[in-house]
Amino acid sequence: MNLINLHSALFARHAQHVVLIHFPIALCLAGVLFDIAAAWTGRREFVTVAYWNLAIAALSAIPAAITGVLAWQLELEGRRLKGVLLFHLIFGAASVTLIWAVFYSHLRQQRRPGTARYRWVLEALGVLAITVTGYLGGILSGVNHG
Repeated sequence: MNLINLHSALFARHAQHVVLIHFPIALCLAGVLFDIAAAWTGRREFVTVAYWNLAIAALSAIPAAITGVLAWQLELEGRRLKGVLLFHLIFGAASVTLIWAVFYSHLRQQRRPGTARYRWVLEALGVLAITVTGYLGGILSGVNHG
């Protein structure tokens, strides 16, 4: 038995989504934590780190979402979604939208300070959506038994 089968890992119909999704999740959560650290300490360096984490999270969320839709199309041949998979798609779309909204709020804050006061609400909703999406993804992959 071969423990590391690169062909299966790279060419499985759903493997790319499972691999790619962790990058925007980690970057977004780190960005939110750096934003909290910036507010707590007042250090501008944390603001910059939060901004770039969120920028890369927003960009990397696009291929993660595309591979999720492709996995649905390839694995289920585009059949109508229901149950956990439908909720995973809904929360996934909400997560991508909120990641972009949080990034936009930081971009706006960089350009005109004091204009993105709602970003804390967006960040909280984004973290919540990402958490629920990840949990549902874990159920689908068999990691979480829900």
